[in-house]
Amino acid sequence: MPGKAGRPKVPEFKTEADEAQWWNDHVGMGAEELHDGTGNRGAVKKLIKDSGEWRNIIIRLPIRDIERAQALAEKKGIGYQTYMELLLREALDREQLKA
Repeated sequence: MPGKAGRPKVPEFKTEADEAQWWNDHVGMGAEELHDGTGNRGAVKKLIKDSGEWRNIIIRLPIRDIERAQALAEKKGIGYQTYMELLLREALDREQLKA
């Protein structure tokens, strides 16, 4: 399903594992546009908009929690750090709605 300029269109995904596999199969899609600043449409625009600023942090977690996150992330077909980031974001969103 090619999009403009012969690039594949990002489809709707049924599962996170499907999405992870699709992006894995399309590594680098949009990378040139991100690098040279010409990304102003579609998936590249969304990546730019959603990226915001990031800061690396170091946190200590019980090994058991990390192992649980790794097992759950594997079932979803994503990395455990990405999974933990998603969990944290969901928890923050949930708490913000309560406030």
